[in-house]
Amino acid sequence: MRTIVLMADDAPATPDYFAGDPRTHHERMLAGDLYVSDDPAIVEAQARAVQLAARFRDAYDRDPMASQAVLRELFGELDETAFVRAPVHVDYGTYISVGARTFVNMGLTALDVAPIRIGADCQIGPHVQLLTPTHPVEPQPRRDKLEAARPITIEDNVWLGGGVIVCPGVTIGENSVIGAGAVVTRDVPPNSLAVGNPARVVRTI
Repeated sequence: MRTIVLMADDAPATPDYFAGDPRTHHERMLAGDLYVSDDPAIVEAQARAVQLAARFRDAYDRDPMASQAVLRELFGELDETAFVRAPVHVDYGTYISVGARTFVNMGLTALDVAPIRIGADCQIGPHVQLLTPTHPVEPQPRRDKLEAARPITIEDNVWLGGGVIVCPGVTIGENSVIGAGAVVTRDVPPNSLAVGNPARVVRTI
């Protein structure tokens, strides 16, 4: 049997996806465009988020109310009347805002490559996932580690049941309820009850 060795010079060249674009990958990320996450500013911001999330978890074990001050360092905005249970898992934290009187149960995963806005008077069940990142469907750009993100908005007085997953670019309208375990792939109108995978509106509230 003959063995064929592929030399380095024979490897397919990686396309220059950013030719003519002088921005850093961090700047592309903030603009919502394709980027690669090896930018030093991105790495530094992610490290900060890991450290603050760990501080929040430790502080919560000692004093849940006092720990919210640590979370205000991590999140871009956390209203004084909101309350979040530990632990939380974020990419940056900086791009998350939580409105007045909102309660977030344990185990929130909020991947805030793009902004995540949670309104006032919301109830966020345990182990909810708010996922803004996207990746190319085409295999080569995905292999080359390109990614992007689309923002998520949870409007006022929304209840997300336990284990709900909200996908990139989704807005959930005010007063709506999303049943436990639902996967929300598209916008939900205000005053709606949506359940299932993918989530579908089953009635108006």
